Amino acid sequence: MTSHDDRRLVEEELKRNGGVLRLIPAWVTRSFLVPGRRLKLDPRDYYAYGGAKGGIDERWLASTTPADNGELTAPDEGLSFALLEASGGPRRIKLKDIIDFMGEKVIGEAQMNKYGRLMTFAKFFDNQGPIGHHVHPADDFVKSLGLLGKPEAYYFPPQLNNVPQNFPHTFFGLNPDVTKDQVIARLKAWAERGDNNILDLSRAFRLELGTGWNVPPGVLHAPGSLLTYEPQRASDAALFFQSQVEGRTADLSAFLKYVPPDRRGDYDFILGVLDWEKNVDPHFREHYFLRPVPVAEEGLMAERGFRETWVVYGTDLFCAKELTVRPGRRVTITDGGSYGLIMIQGHGRLNQVPVETPAMIRFGQLTRDEMFVTEAAARQGVVIENHSDCEDLVMLKHLGPDNPDAAGLIRRF
Repeated sequence: MTSHDDRRLVEEELKRNGGVLRLIPAWVTRSFLVPGRRLKLDPRDYYAYGGAKGGIDERWLASTTPADNGELTAPDEGLSFALLEASGGPRRIKLKDIIDFMGEKVIGEAQMNKYGRLMTFAKFFDNQGPIGHHVHPADDFVKSLGLLGKPEAYYFPPQLNNVPQNFPHTFFGLNPDVTKDQVIARLKAWAERGDNNILDLSRAFRLELGTGWNVPPGVLHAPGSLLTYEPQRASDAALFFQSQVEGRTADLSAFLKYVPPDRRGDYDFILGVLDWEKNVDPHFREHYFLRPVPVAEEGLMAERGFRETWVVYGTDLFCAKELTVRPGRRVTITDGGSYGLIMIQGHGRLNQVPVETPAMIRFGQLTRDEMFVTEAAARQGVVIENHSDCEDLVMLKHLGPDNPDAAGLIRRF
């Protein structure tokens, strides 16, 4: 089919569904991690890509960004597809392609004129243990590679964390008295004795369900073992500073992968990936820890039969909300921009689209738990019905940059 045909199908789908696209699960592996098995994937399918590629420990949401797993990357890994009705049967089209040929109808003219693309996506990551201490670069560090920097944020949904797994604590940054020479010494000692013990220079915080963190680019972090909802910039770039995690030794390429080849022996240059002041901030928790913030007065929301909170905020690059609709209630919810959503509890309807939270998903199976809502539909208001008489309907929504509704929550440090 031509892009003209695809555009017609998308326009028909949006008209039929009131500005809502149904998305297909996008599973991602990480060969250096062990799945935490809370993604609702069938237990038989966590290694559906094969043992060498590693287990599935991530689900990417409303993503137009390919995963970067090096030579192990599967075709279209990390990319979301929309499911459209067509005369010959259902048709799958990449969300990236839809935005490329009709982004003004999906994310809006302002976003397309300023960015020319979808600048954010979200993911669930779910591991049995911690991830190694690593840093995501800012734009300047990876600009020569044609990549975006990667700020991100975390929220820990109780619905998906019935088991905390091995280490529900995250190391952030560096101790306030650490020097650059100490960090360089640990990097030069990569795998000399197995572990370069970079975590000796950092501090960990216990993770609390129903809360989250902002993680600016340039800040070292070793995420703990809670299943995490992560809205982020559209990038998959990272430099790992920790040589061994839970007895697994990382290859040096995990550290040098995004360093220009002619600078890989220049540790002063490499340390430039760190935002030093943020890493040694003695008030890191005060500045970057996130508790949910109600979007409106609690009593008014309760009368209308819902509760909505900001769960990710503080930056103008992205934000996220948790929406709860009470049993049997029907509400109309407006937002300041397009968004991706994932159901985490209950079932009902979103405009004309049935939605439900699956108990278990086979690899390759379709679901009705993930959607993308266009800017026009979000601003007009989406009608959400909870079809249960006893259980809440709960969804997480991630929104892109410059959202006017979140402007008052931006933090500058």
